Amino acid sequence: MPTAPTTSLKLDSELKERVQRLALARRRSAHWILREAVEQYVGREEKRERFRQDALTAWKHFQEKVCTQRPEEADVWLAKLEAGEDAEAPKCHA
Repeated sequence: MPTAPTTSLKLDSELKERVQRLALARRRSAHWILREAVEQYVGREEKRERFRQDALTAWKHFQEKVCTQRPEEADVWLAKLEAGEDAEAPKCHA
C-alpha cells in the first residue's frame, strides 16, 4: 500500500496540548485526531461552497429569466382572483 504524502502543521502549544488530551481520552493518536478534524472541516466547507455556488447560480438565473411585476398591478390581479374572477397575470416588466 503506497504511503500518503506528509503535510506539516504548526500548532501553538495550547492547541497541541488540547489535541493530545483529546487523543488520550479517545484512545487515538494525535495524528488521527488532526486528520479527522481536517477531513470533517474540508467536507463541511465543500458543502458550504456548493450551497454558495448554487445560490449564486439561482440568483443569476433569477436576474436573467424571472419576470417582475409592478406591485400595483399585482395587487389588482390578486384582488380579481380573490373575488373569483378569471384574470390574466399582469405583463412582465424588465
